[in-house]
Amino acid sequence: MKVDIIASAPPVSPPCQALPVQLTAVPCGFPSPAEDFTDRNLDLNEHLIAHPSATYFVRASGRSLSGRGIHDGDLLIVDRSITPKDGAIVIAAINGELACKIFDLKNRQFLSDNPDFPPIPVPDELDVVIEGVVTHAVHYLEPR
Repeated sequence: MKVDIIASAPPVSPPCQALPVQLTAVPCGFPSPAEDFTDRNLDLNEHLIAHPSATYFVRASGRSLSGRGIHDGDLLIVDRSITPKDGAIVIAAINGELACKIFDLKNRQFLSDNPDFPPIPVPDELDVVIEGVVTHAVHYLEPR
């Protein structure tokens, strides 16, 4: 899955517009009566970005991680301050080209979650830099 860097995280202050959030669970089946009030405001930066100065956004391209919920065109939030663990989804520069892959530390390779895409082994001579760990994927639920 290829990626393009599109932006860095906004600075912490001034904060973005906080939006109202209702903490009551919303059923996906038969609707139940809900209380008609907002519990508090939610700032998506506070919820999705733990380390603003180390965070950037990329746009996913391809279908190699669709089994992990990352789809073509998704906006990915990437944190450079997180040390990648085995099985983490990372942004890696492989011979200078950015890719979004599953980090298989034990076997020194990058994996996809789609059988159409083979593993990418990481021999010592391959130029690889982990550019960050993907923490969230944002995608549309409506058909485009």
